[in-house]
Amino acid sequence: MAETGESREWAVTGMDCAACATKIRTAVARLPGVSEVSVTVMSERLKARLTPGAAGTEEVEAVVKALGYGATLRGEAGGQDHEGHDHDNHDHAGHDHADHEGHDHAGHDHDHQGHDHAAPANPPHGAAGHLHDDPAERGLPWYRTAKGRLVLLSGGLLALATAVKFLIPGPIDPWVFALACLIGLAPVARRAWAALRFGQPFTIESLMTIAALGALTIGAAEEAALVVFLFAVGEVLEGVAANRARDGIRALARLVPKTALLETPEGPREVPAEGLRIGQIVLVRPGDRIPADGEIVSGTSGIDESPVTGESMPRTRGPGEPVPAGAINTEAALRIKVSRLAQDNTIARIIRLVEEAEEARAPTERFIDRFSRWYMPLIVALAALVIVIPPLMGGDWGTWIYRGLTLLLIGCPCALVISVPASIASALATGARHGLLLKGGAVIEVAAGVTQVAFDKTGTLTHGKPAVTDVEGFGMASDEVLRLAAAVETGASHPLAQAILRRAEGVALPKAEDARVLPGRGVAAKVEGRALTLSAPRHAPMTQAQAARATVLEAEGKTVAVLFDTQALGLIALRDEPRADAAEAVAQLRALGVGATILTGDNPRTAAAIAGQLGTDFRAEMLPEDKLAAIRDMGAVMMVGDGINDAPALKQAAVGVAMGSGTDVALETADAAVLRDRVTDIAALIRLSRATMTNIRQNVALALGLKAVFLVTSVLGFTGLWLAILADTGATVLVTMNALRLLARDPGRG
Repeated sequence: MAETGESREWAVTGMDCAACATKIRTAVARLPGVSEVSVTVMSERLKARLTPGAAGTEEVEAVVKALGYGATLRGEAGGQDHEGHDHDNHDHAGHDHADHEGHDHAGHDHDHQGHDHAAPANPPHGAAGHLHDDPAERGLPWYRTAKGRLVLLSGGLLALATAVKFLIPGPIDPWVFALACLIGLAPVARRAWAALRFGQPFTIESLMTIAALGALTIGAAEEAALVVFLFAVGEVLEGVAANRARDGIRALARLVPKTALLETPEGPREVPAEGLRIGQIVLVRPGDRIPADGEIVSGTSGIDESPVTGESMPRTRGPGEPVPAGAINTEAALRIKVSRLAQDNTIARIIRLVEEAEEARAPTERFIDRFSRWYMPLIVALAALVIVIPPLMGGDWGTWIYRGLTLLLIGCPCALVISVPASIASALATGARHGLLLKGGAVIEVAAGVTQVAFDKTGTLTHGKPAVTDVEGFGMASDEVLRLAAAVETGASHPLAQAILRRAEGVALPKAEDARVLPGRGVAAKVEGRALTLSAPRHAPMTQAQAARATVLEAEGKTVAVLFDTQALGLIALRDEPRADAAEAVAQLRALGVGATILTGDNPRTAAAIAGQLGTDFRAEMLPEDKLAAIRDMGAVMMVGDGINDAPALKQAAVGVAMGSGTDVALETADAAVLRDRVTDIAALIRLSRATMTNIRQNVALALGLKAVFLVTSVLGFTGLWLAILADTGATVLVTMNALRLLARDPGRG
């Protein structure tokens, strides 16, 4: 028996769609003392909290297996991801991030502790339930799985019955068809009974069982056997399609090598990569994959990060530079110090985020779930009326029972219910493969409708690595201005501060006391007994001539910081060049009908210079609260920042997108992230979102259109049982295959 509040996690196999997740979630949630049940299809994961008096893990597994799925416990309380790593709580506390535009060093503290991703159980719907395979069968050819064996059995029995019909015509052949039907129907009926026991009467298995038995009752044994066979074929096709949708995530998990060459006093030794510890040194030979996130200790080589971020060109990395797990070392041997455990490396976090994104469901998907709750009972009631009313008015009972059973089969909303999650799952996998992370269907749906993109400037449209271009003193030597300014900036991590400290390398800096950030203004400290401040010109006491000089520098696209106590002592000018693809990104957004605006704390002249190069609008001299107000005024806006500053603005926007190569903040703060540091990926993200919503609309139209046509033809008697089940499973497969087209899409292309 589990202890108080113990969270457990299981690997669940055999799920084809969101309907399967609902079926499991509903059944497990009915167990005594079981709460916080969460099931995700893409990651094949079940999480639940077991409280005192709860059913044990064995009971949970028994319920899942009774429904026709496989279930295997994934380690101890808290759950583990598919690689066996604990990820219930991620502590990202205390990141102090400064706004480095306009020399605003205001820090934002982002505490991301203990994210609980468990979602409340969703109401059951009529699509719940399919036939499922055994957990040991993953990766087997289709004909060796439970679904495949049912197809072969049903097909063989149907062929045998057909042969008997033609070779030995007479009264025996209906009985052979009936026997073929009952043998093929037995596993389906068993699962229908299990679902009924757990409070789910409206499943495809139960409808199949009723329809097949009803057909036998009215003497349509041949059609009943054919229906069972077609149902089995449809199930196999659904399983193949669902597994293909998962392959993108499974491929990510396979990027990290299983072993690593660990440096030891006795020489390199091969060890399991998942056992590496922070601080250990690993040897990575040319052509090898990097086994862990780390930092190069020695060696210089080209690093191919395309498996991780989708970046096609290898980048040369040397000592002191970070490298991600899963990237390929292309040129020379490297010694790398491990910086993250296996469960926290870039690949693991990407997989975790994509899996958890399933639970952030799109509004369209939630609507279809609500719709299916009343749709399925309505279809059952309508079928009952078709069976009863016409015969009571003089119709033939056999004819109308047949039509009612046909209506029952065609009415199952499997294709409709899978239409949205199949597209979302494909989009998430495609995005991850191209370095675009979207946290769920809700984000995709909103991103598809944005009409404005607001860009943070430094580190987003620019490289975020400014360099000092000018140091000038006002009655003070320029070297002294640099020495005092660098002392004030000692310990700061924002790009402008780092640029000043780099320029002052080799200079003996005095000690700074009482250093503090002035939100929206700059930074201050006491140096050599003087109260010094470094800030933007508009906050400094400058003479007209001094202000004019600052204006000239700003007109050249430079950011100016003024050092002062009671009067201006000097200034430092810095320039941060736009990214090479920034102008192209703005052009792509414009082609999509999306406007672009720069929101920056920098001065208007510098902002105008950058905006003029890129062709965007701009708003300058903005404090963090100004950016929030601007975001609110812009409506359906996507805010793009570097994931280090502007967190409030990212949260305020309809969609917040962080640019960053897999940093904790970039991956976990915003609604979406682009991992390649390419501004053009913002347009790619919007294109992917729009393509996904188009795909969803196609799927919904296809599912509803086929249902409408066959519902009418079934009632009028133009289509029979076998065409009804063919239309149902065929529609589900068509919808899934249409969704899978997104896997082949390159969002970077128009």
